Amino acid sequence: MELLRRVFKSLHFSDVTTFIGSGNVVFKTSAKNAKVLEKRIEKGLRHALGYEVAAFVRTDTELAKIANSRQFRQSEGDGRDFNIILLADALGEGLRCKLMALNTDADEFSVRGREIYWLRRKKLSGVGFSSVPLEKALCVPFTIRGGKTIKKMALRHAYNVARMES
Repeated sequence: MELLRRVFKSLHFSDVTTFIGSGNVVFKTSAKNAKVLEKRIEKGLRHALGYEVAAFVRTDTELAKIANSRQFRQSEGDGRDFNIILLADALGEGLRCKLMALNTDADEFSVRGREIYWLRRKKLSGVGFSSVPLEKALCVPFTIRGGKTIKKMALRHAYNVARMES
């Protein structure tokens, strides 16, 4: 995570911190265009790491909206796992249809803007859902974060986030 902090600092971002060991970087910038920031970050990471890395920038306001989203009925203790798939751009209708074809009794998807909300119900067999069908359906770079991770990060770094009951 120290390498990520150094890369972001070299890109002249301030107050750079990492959150959990999964590539979440929080920083301050006066830049307003997320697309420009994503390209700048991707270029810096490619230079530092030697390979392509997709970046998905969200403002603190966007992060709070994602954390507060109620795409599915919330219910505790019923074997549910909630994830958010971050995209660089909103899905076109064709990709949205491919994604919706992946809905099953065990896995449900909902799209809002540049995020896909994924409700995973535990299967009796214990076999989890692979992200390979998502990769084939979406054909675009994405990253997946757990709903609890997004909520914790938003509580720590964003405003107007409803407290999650544990």
